[in-house]
Amino acid sequence: MNADSQVSGYLPSPLLYSGLRSRLVPKYFTLLEAEGLLPEVERLLRSCIEGKRNYEEADEELKTVATRITLAGGMVIAREQVGEIRARKESAARAIKSAVEKIEQIGCQIKDLNLGLVDFPTLYRDKEVYLCWKLGEPGINFWHHVDAGFSGRQPVDMEFLANHRGNPVS
Repeated sequence: MNADSQVSGYLPSPLLYSGLRSRLVPKYFTLLEAEGLLPEVERLLRSCIEGKRNYEEADEELKTVATRITLAGGMVIAREQVGEIRARKESAARAIKSAVEKIEQIGCQIKDLNLGLVDFPTLYRDKEVYLCWKLGEPGINFWHHVDAGFSGRQPVDMEFLANHRGNPVS
Protein backbone atom coordinates (compact mmCIF):
# COMPACT_ATOMS: atom_id res chain seq x y z
CA MET A 1 0.00 0.00 0.00
CA ASN A 2 1.48 3.37 -0.91
CA ALA A 3 1.43 6.43 1.29
CA ASP A 4 -1.16 8.19 -0.90
CA SER A 5 -3.77 5.55 -0.13
CA GLN A 6 -3.10 5.67 3.59
CA VAL A 7 -4.25 9.18 4.48
CA SER A 8 -7.32 10.84 3.02
CA GLY A 9 -10.71 12.06 4.17
CA TYR A 10 -11.55 11.73 7.83
CA LEU A 11 -9.57 8.58 8.47
CA PRO A 12 -7.80 6.43 5.97
CA SER A 13 -9.82 3.29 5.41
CA PRO A 14 -6.72 1.06 5.15
CA LEU A 15 -5.84 2.26 8.64
CA LEU A 16 -9.36 2.19 9.99
CA TYR A 17 -9.84 -1.41 8.93
CA SER A 18 -6.38 -2.71 9.72
CA GLY A 19 -7.74 -6.00 11.03
CA LEU A 20 -7.03 -5.34 14.67
CA ARG A 21 -10.72 -4.88 15.33
CA SER A 22 -11.57 -8.40 14.39
CA ARG A 23 -11.33 -9.77 17.90
CA LEU A 24 -12.96 -13.01 18.90
CA VAL A 25 -14.12 -11.42 22.15
CA PRO A 26 -14.86 -7.70 21.88
CA LYS A 27 -13.69 -5.42 24.67
CA TYR A 28 -16.47 -3.64 26.53
CA PHE A 29 -15.65 -0.86 28.96
CA THR A 30 -17.30 0.52 32.04
CA LEU A 31 -17.40 4.30 32.18
CA LEU A 32 -14.72 4.25 34.87
CA GLU A 33 -12.42 2.03 32.76
CA ALA A 34 -12.89 4.18 29.66
CA GLU A 35 -12.20 7.42 31.51
CA GLY A 36 -9.06 5.90 33.00
CA LEU A 37 -7.78 5.35 29.45
CA LEU A 38 -8.49 8.90 28.25
CA PRO A 39 -4.99 10.31 28.89
CA GLU A 40 -3.38 7.57 26.74
CA VAL A 41 -6.11 7.71 24.08
CA GLU A 42 -5.81 11.51 23.94
CA ARG A 43 -2.02 11.30 23.53
CA LEU A 44 -2.38 8.78 20.71
CA LEU A 45 -5.20 10.73 19.06
CA ARG A 46 -3.13 13.91 19.10
CA SER A 47 -0.30 11.92 17.51
CA CYS A 48 -2.69 10.82 14.75
CA ILE A 49 -3.84 14.37 14.16
CA GLU A 50 -0.27 15.68 14.03
CA GLY A 51 0.72 12.86 11.67
CA LYS A 52 -2.25 13.66 9.42
CA ARG A 53 -1.25 17.33 9.34
CA ASN A 54 2.37 16.42 8.46
CA TYR A 55 1.17 13.98 5.80
CA GLU A 56 -1.11 16.55 4.18
CA GLU A 57 1.63 19.23 4.21
CA ALA A 58 4.09 16.91 2.47
CA ASP A 59 1.40 15.82 0.01
CA GLU A 60 0.68 19.46 -0.88
CA GLU A 61 4.40 20.13 -1.38
CA LEU A 62 4.61 17.18 -3.79
CA LYS A 63 1.54 18.41 -5.68
CA THR A 64 3.10 21.87 -5.96
CA VAL A 65 6.28 20.38 -7.45
CA ALA A 66 4.22 18.32 -9.92
CA THR A 67 2.19 21.39 -10.93
CA ARG A 68 5.36 23.45 -11.50
CA ILE A 69 6.78 20.70 -13.68
CA THR A 70 3.56 20.49 -15.70
CA LEU A 71 3.27 24.26 -16.14
CA ALA A 72 6.92 24.57 -17.16
CA GLY A 73 6.52 21.78 -19.70
CA GLY A 74 9.05 19.73 -17.82
CA MET A 75 12.10 20.73 -15.83
CA VAL A 76 14.96 19.33 -13.86
CA ILE A 77 13.73 18.50 -10.38
CA ALA A 78 15.73 18.57 -7.21
CA ARG A 79 15.62 14.82 -6.59
CA GLU A 80 17.04 15.18 -3.10
CA GLN A 81 14.35 17.68 -2.11
CA VAL A 82 11.54 15.56 -3.57
CA GLY A 83 12.97 12.46 -1.88
CA GLU A 84 13.00 14.27 1.47
CA ILE A 85 9.36 15.33 1.03
CA ARG A 86 8.35 11.77 0.10
CA ALA A 87 10.23 10.44 3.12
CA ARG A 88 8.37 12.89 5.42
CA LYS A 89 5.06 11.85 3.88
CA GLU A 90 5.79 8.13 4.34
CA SER A 91 7.03 8.70 7.89
CA ALA A 92 3.80 10.56 8.74
CA ALA A 93 1.73 7.70 7.27
CA ARG A 94 3.63 5.18 9.41
CA ALA A 95 3.14 7.33 12.53
CA ILE A 96 -0.60 7.54 11.90
CA LYS A 97 -0.86 3.80 11.30
CA SER A 98 1.06 3.04 14.50
CA ALA A 99 -1.07 5.35 16.66
CA VAL A 100 -4.34 4.04 15.16
CA GLU A 101 -3.24 0.45 15.80
CA LYS A 102 -2.42 1.29 19.43
CA ILE A 103 -5.84 2.90 19.89
CA GLU A 104 -7.49 -0.17 18.39
CA GLN A 105 -5.43 -2.45 20.63
CA ILE A 106 -6.82 -0.59 23.61
CA GLY A 107 -10.26 -1.54 22.31
CA CYS A 108 -11.75 1.80 21.34
CA GLN A 109 -12.57 3.13 17.88
CA ILE A 110 -11.70 6.38 16.13
CA LYS A 111 -14.87 7.62 14.49
CA ASP A 112 -13.68 10.95 13.08
CA LEU A 113 -10.07 12.03 13.16
CA ASN A 114 -10.84 15.63 12.15
CA LEU A 115 -13.24 16.08 15.07
CA GLY A 116 -11.28 13.85 17.44
CA LEU A 117 -14.22 11.48 18.04
CA VAL A 118 -13.54 8.21 19.83
CA ASP A 119 -16.03 5.53 20.89
CA PHE A 120 -15.58 2.97 23.67
CA PRO A 121 -17.85 -0.06 23.32
CA THR A 122 -19.93 -0.86 26.38
CA LEU A 123 -23.00 -2.92 27.16
CA TYR A 124 -26.21 -1.16 28.12
CA ARG A 125 -29.12 -3.39 29.03
CA ASP A 126 -27.13 -6.21 27.39
CA LYS A 127 -26.87 -4.43 24.02
CA GLU A 128 -23.69 -2.98 22.57
CA VAL A 129 -23.61 0.82 22.64
CA TYR A 130 -20.76 3.33 22.64
CA LEU A 131 -19.43 5.65 25.29
CA CYS A 132 -18.67 8.70 23.16
CA TRP A 133 -15.78 11.10 23.75
CA LYS A 134 -14.62 14.08 21.74
CA LEU A 135 -11.13 15.55 21.98
CA GLY A 136 -11.28 18.53 24.32
CA GLU A 137 -14.09 17.19 26.49
CA PRO A 138 -12.97 16.78 30.11
CA GLY A 139 -14.44 13.29 30.42
CA ILE A 140 -16.96 10.91 28.92
CA ASN A 141 -20.39 12.41 29.42
CA PHE A 142 -22.29 10.86 26.51
CA TRP A 143 -23.21 7.53 24.97
CA HIS A 144 -25.09 6.51 21.83
CA HIS A 145 -26.54 3.46 20.13
CA VAL A 146 -24.28 1.76 17.58
CA ASP A 147 -26.34 2.99 14.64
CA ALA A 148 -27.02 6.50 16.00
CA GLY A 149 -23.58 8.09 15.82
CA PHE A 150 -22.48 11.43 17.23
CA SER A 151 -25.79 13.14 16.44
CA GLY A 152 -27.58 10.57 18.62
CA ARG A 153 -25.48 11.19 21.72
CA GLN A 154 -27.36 10.99 24.98
CA PRO A 155 -26.10 12.14 28.37
CA VAL A 156 -24.70 9.57 30.76
CA ASP A 157 -27.21 9.66 33.61
CA MET A 158 -27.90 7.58 36.70
CA GLU A 159 -30.16 5.18 34.77
CA PHE A 160 -27.42 4.55 32.19
CA LEU A 161 -24.79 4.07 34.90
CA ALA A 162 -26.97 1.56 36.73
CA ASN A 163 -27.54 -0.50 33.57
CA HIS A 164 -24.23 -0.48 31.74
CA ARG A 165 -21.31 -2.82 32.15
CA GLY A 166 -18.00 -3.85 30.69
CA ASN A 167 -16.56 -7.31 30.09
CA PRO A 168 -17.02 -9.68 33.00
CA VAL A 169 -13.82 -10.26 34.93
CA SER A 170 -12.39 -13.64 33.97
